[in-house]
Amino acid sequence: MAVIRPAHRSFDDRPRRNKELVLEAMTSLFQRHDASAVERLYARDYIQHNPNIPQGRDALQAIVAGLPEHVFYEPGLVVAGDDLVAIHGRIRGWADEPQIAIDIFRVEDGKLAEHWDVLQNEVSATAAYGGISMFDPGEGAHRASPKSA
Repeated sequence: MAVIRPAHRSFDDRPRRNKELVLEAMTSLFQRHDASAVERLYARDYIQHNPNIPQGRDALQAIVAGLPEHVFYEPGLVVAGDDLVAIHGRIRGWADEPQIAIDIFRVEDGKLAEHWDVLQNEVSATAAYGGISMFDPGEGAHRASPKSA
């Protein structure tokens, strides 16, 4: 059965497409270590707000090209609205301990144009005051289904 949308309502699938773009970028760069993906997925004038990473696509491409094999990113919850996407994930091998990250991207013309992040060393659920894991990729994947924005 086909879904018919009223003519007065337009469907904006940018959040879904933008989430897919961010997932592709994070897994290409930090799982497959594919430095060539930077040119394909990031805007020419890409802006980086992490003070420890130099500006621009070339700098990002050099970082990815130099990553050790043991660096690995696990995506979790992804939320998107308009031109912004936030992704909650875990990265191993970037620092001495696994880190939990929130990465926020601004998308412009189908490319990643701007990036902010917050990183925190992972604390196990048994060591956390509340006894809850900081990161559950299964839960994030469920919440990040295409039906959610």
